[in-house]
Amino acid sequence: MLWRRMGSSVMLFGLLRRLSALRLPLRLHSTPPADFSAAFSSPYHAPVLCQEVCEWLVTDPGGVYIDGTLGGGGHSAALLFMLSKAADAAALKPKVLGIDRDREAIATASERLQTYGESGMFEAVQRDFARMADVVDKHSVSGILLDLGVSSRQIDDPGRGFSFAEERDGPLDMRMDATAGRRSAADLVNYASADELVRILREYGEQPSARRIVTAILKNRPIERTWQLAQVVERCVPFKERQKASARVFQALRIAVNDELGQLEQALLAAEKLLRPGGRLAIISYHSLEDRRVKRTFRNGALTNREPLKDIYGNVLSPWKPLGPRKPIIASEKEIEFNSRSRSARLRVAERTGFGLAEEAAEES
Repeated sequence: MLWRRMGSSVMLFGLLRRLSALRLPLRLHSTPPADFSAAFSSPYHAPVLCQEVCEWLVTDPGGVYIDGTLGGGGHSAALLFMLSKAADAAALKPKVLGIDRDREAIATASERLQTYGESGMFEAVQRDFARMADVVDKHSVSGILLDLGVSSRQIDDPGRGFSFAEERDGPLDMRMDATAGRRSAADLVNYASADELVRILREYGEQPSARRIVTAILKNRPIERTWQLAQVVERCVPFKERQKASARVFQALRIAVNDELGQLEQALLAAEKLLRPGGRLAIISYHSLEDRRVKRTFRNGALTNREPLKDIYGNVLSPWKPLGPRKPIIASEKEIEFNSRSRSARLRVAERTGFGLAEEAAEES
């Protein structure tokens, strides 16, 4: 029985693999804006790689799409623009579901996209993207987008505590959702053990001077403000390394406070369950810790760094088929000039294959 199930799964996977090899990015926009990133930006946030995301993600003009990091609604606005053009021409009813754990983002995007919401094409839900499976059915989604960066609004708001710049000094918070009961960055800095802080800075910030910085943090407790922490960090490293050191420390604390890597790993597993065969997952990452996990999952079909499964012909047996160039898609010089924060963005796209669906159906029957 087991061999029969495995055989049916491999046959189905092989057929879908040959069919999907013929597919190209779907260009729905007959009258696109001259510059997507500029056209769909707002005072809240400028979406990065906006046109590239839309062209690679949208394959079904009548499908359901998830923007798992809604933010200011820029990517959702672009997706809705493209989908509405096709929907008007073919009487289709696509939908974009916007998810974010930040209440302010939900309110801002909902107001911005109110017209689409009233037409039934858009819905906003406050939730971690790791739990997006709570709001949609299995294998019913045509595309999922995750933009893993912090929004411009969050960085520029001193009250959120994400920036180490002196002019944005504020409380050392860094929580994406202050109502979720998580520890703030100040809680970690002031109450975590030295060993835990060293681990956080090394693992999440790849900070070579972690031990020296943590020693200085312990001597200067309590630390309650962002600029106060930045000054402690900067005194521990040579002048030319100060900005990079502060960036690494703030990144490490933000990742730890919000469990960002754990959230990403859960989202990768959820996307596998939600996307229909042929559906696509687009992920924009901003540092190597995120990008390595995305690349490994798309390449090997698993979060671990094991060798991918292969059939007797040497074909990779995986829920994911990487699309696009071998290296990640990056922002153009024009976009970087418009939005300097897009410089570190890396986009990877993969398509959901049929591998594993037979076993999944058998387990549920």
